[in-house]
Amino acid sequence: MFKKATGLFLGLTIGLGSGWILRGQEPGGAIAMVYYWKAKPGKLDDYNHYIHTVGEPIDFEAQRSGAFVSITTYISRRPDSPWTHMRIFVLKDREQAANLEKALDDAGLRVQPDESKRKANADLSATLRDPVSREELEILK
Repeated sequence: MFKKATGLFLGLTIGLGSGWILRGQEPGGAIAMVYYWKAKPGKLDDYNHYIHTVGEPIDFEAQRSGAFVSITTYISRRPDSPWTHMRIFVLKDREQAANLEKALDDAGLRVQPDESKRKANADLSATLRDPVSREELEILK
């Protein structure tokens, strides 16, 4: 019994170790699209609400349809920060990165098919935030 358990443990250890080694040898790497936004003065809470009520449903629809792997939003409350919101979309490859904006636009159409409401949301966002910058980054594995 002890030999079987030891053999099973050794086989499992080698198998898992091989998987980790092979994963480290995969070509290329994951990509992140990072969007930096600055909430307008006095609009931080309003912009947070906008992200939850307008942005996230679009993000979740885009993710559901395979546009990206994950999204995380970070908020800086430092008064001298050049940005208040950093939204990081993790993508599996450069093809997903190249198609991200169209995929988000398409998801926006599915979530809100009424053009006048989409325009009202776009107009609202312009009163809440300003774009700061956008970067495409490789994720070090």
